[in-house]
Amino acid sequence: MNQPTSKEKVTTPLSSPHGEVVYEMIGRPVEHGGTQQHSLAHIVLPPGKASLLHYHQVCEETYYILRGQGRMRLDEQTFDLHPGEAVVVLPGQRHQIFNHQTEDLEFLAICAPAWYPEDSFYL
Repeated sequence: MNQPTSKEKVTTPLSSPHGEVVYEMIGRPVEHGGTQQHSLAHIVLPPGKASLLHYHQVCEETYYILRGQGRMRLDEQTFDLHPGEAVVVLPGQRHQIFNHQTEDLEFLAICAPAWYPEDSFYL
């Protein structure tokens, strides 16, 4: 039986060496619902930090900004994202998000099909 989840209920967030803290709330692992068709993560990016430049071969990904401001690199484009804005990342598009502000950047990352580590290719 599925139960509501939240960032606060994630007991072991993934903390990357480059600064991202990923709270996978819904995804492939059984403890996250065992979904195959989509996944949902709440990501916190501290000031001055950035994700690694990467792409996915299979997953489509949407970022939805909750708090703070981010600067997004999507292939050759760069643009700012503000709370309430979303951007879609298609398979094969190189992307990276930066927190160039003084407060945490928080956003949701939704992937379809559900994200899995082997579909992230770092450049």
